[in-house]
Amino acid sequence: MNGPHSSSNKLASEGGAVYKVWVLQLGAATEETLRYLFPPSILSEDGMLSMSKVTLNNKMVALTGKNGTVSINGKINGINGKSNGFHKNGISHKDGGAKVDDWKANYWESFEETPLLAAISTYICYGLLVLIGHIRDFLNNIGFLKVNACLEPKIPGFVPLFSTWESFYTRHVFRRVSDVLGVPVVSCPSARMNIIRRITHDYGWSYEVPKERFPVLNMGSYNYLGFSNTTGPCADAVTEATRKYGIISYNSRQELGTLDIHRDLDELVAEFLGTEAAITVPMGFATNSMNMPCLVSKGCLILSDELNHASLVLGSRHGKPGEAFTGGGDPRPTPHTSTMEEDTHCCRRRIQYGRINKLIRLKKKYKAYMYLDEAHSVGAMGPHGRGVVDYFGLNPRDIDIMMGTFTKSFGAAGGYIGGSKALINHLRLTSHMSVYSPATQPPVVQQVLSSMKIIMGKDGTLEGKRRIQQLKWNCRYFRRNLHERGYIIYGNKDSPVVPLLIFMPTKMAAFSRECIRRGLGVTVVGFPATPLSKTRARFCLSAAHTKEDIDEIT
Repeated sequence: MNGPHSSSNKLASEGGAVYKVWVLQLGAATEETLRYLFPPSILSEDGMLSMSKVTLNNKMVALTGKNGTVSINGKINGINGKSNGFHKNGISHKDGGAKVDDWKANYWESFEETPLLAAISTYICYGLLVLIGHIRDFLNNIGFLKVNACLEPKIPGFVPLFSTWESFYTRHVFRRVSDVLGVPVVSCPSARMNIIRRITHDYGWSYEVPKERFPVLNMGSYNYLGFSNTTGPCADAVTEATRKYGIISYNSRQELGTLDIHRDLDELVAEFLGTEAAITVPMGFATNSMNMPCLVSKGCLILSDELNHASLVLGSRHGKPGEAFTGGGDPRPTPHTSTMEEDTHCCRRRIQYGRINKLIRLKKKYKAYMYLDEAHSVGAMGPHGRGVVDYFGLNPRDIDIMMGTFTKSFGAAGGYIGGSKALINHLRLTSHMSVYSPATQPPVVQQVLSSMKIIMGKDGTLEGKRRIQQLKWNCRYFRRNLHERGYIIYGNKDSPVVPLLIFMPTKMAAFSRECIRRGLGVTVVGFPATPLSKTRARFCLSAAHTKEDIDEIT
């Protein structure tokens, strides 16, 4: 037997769902490999396949049915079952099993352009908002209409403190939808959470805060691996660390603020990333903005992606380089060049292997340095949760400076920078985060330690691998359901951030309010955070979500 058409046909059932099982003659397969081919719903508690649920007979098995998998020519959701080694941080390991996750087998991403009719309608909508705003200001100036606005007085000889357009947009556009852009969360942001539905009678100028708490399914938090919980091994370890160390370190890392758990975290992060050393800091934004000035100076050239995060832009400016290039192209590097690339996991740029690989070749050719921001991808991407470097099977030693944050996949706060020992020692001595900022709070450090050990399997279980697999399956299942319904969504098939285009700002507000009414918490984003014609709802998947949660949405 060498294919599904010549294989035996069996049926298996679990949880009311019927699966059609094809037993393929592709050689013996290890259980760890098969875990990446099956949905998490048929895994046992320890993360392995449950023999009571599916009979393997030491053969490769493919499933089709109500669990969201797609079986095409022996591939399941883009995973190829051919016998081969698998890549771990760019190093090939032969273990006689199947390739765990070959992204090249079925690489897929979607970045559909805004339809012309939708773009025209959106521009007309913004035009009407601006026109009505000017009419309201005119009526306010002649005393016919009372507008609750604190306008800057025009004093002769004084330069205005605020931009006229900025103030106008805030008053007449942003404030009227501020109820959906700042929803208070009053519980732990896990798979489900409680929010407060504020009430306004004057279009956002004032709010009434009711006592009632409204439960919603959380699709708006960066809780990729589901570690944001008040119970479980991480919470227990954090409780013990708080009792032992207290809630704050009281000093900077250079002045008696370094505890043993800070050193443990630095060493664990370096091991996790595959770098020589690492340094951790208490604030994600400052990981870029306060450390980059130590890496560039006059005479340096920075090549920065035009869609990079504000922390990268601010850090570049503080470094005062001789020249900075910001654009979407690939300019030719020169000596003393630093190239900055963000994982762009947050709805902005494609996660392209060719782009990253080309930058690596260029920086080697011209002896430049590469700075990779993996704030969103670390923990969420790759078969081992090590980010886009792990996802594409690249060697982490090819990236000179690896940056990431603990606020998304680890359920904590702060960030890290990994690289050579010389680089990290330089940052320990010169970075403002090491000299002036208090060290990361011990409870936060323990949360990162506990969650990272689970991801790496150092806790003695397969819980970390199970969460990574659950997140990947959730992403593909959710994206496929939306595509089948004709929605325009952006991103890579394995990205847990799923932007759904809704175009018009009025639809953005109505969409968010209706979602909350139906018990769904989702983030909406519009101009100026996005281009005018690409207002969107941003769904954030988590390993804590179940298939039933996703079915409830779609």
